[in-house]
Amino acid sequence: MARVVWHVPVTVTGRSTALRLFRLRDGRRCAVGFATAEALTALLGPDQAFTELGEPALRALTAPLGVDTLVLDPRLVAPPVTAGSPAPAAQLQPR
Repeated sequence: MARVVWHVPVTVTGRSTALRLFRLRDGRRCAVGFATAEALTALLGPDQAFTELGEPALRALTAPLGVDTLVLDPRLVAPPVTAGSPAPAAQLQPR
């Protein structure tokens, strides 16, 4: 059986690397993972750092933080923006 690896966004500060957590619309914190680096880049941009983790490792890292929700391959869910209207809030908000 092939091992599934997720591309997980991280924040890098100096020598430290930390998982980047997000919030769902209801305010709960969640971790996200992407099936491909391209999917991560398409949603979060080309400058977003990431690491590769298996789902069990991602869950083990987030459980002590009280984060039990994992969103795999999230997508921006928002109505289309029209000229002159304020930008809609994204489904996932960076913490």
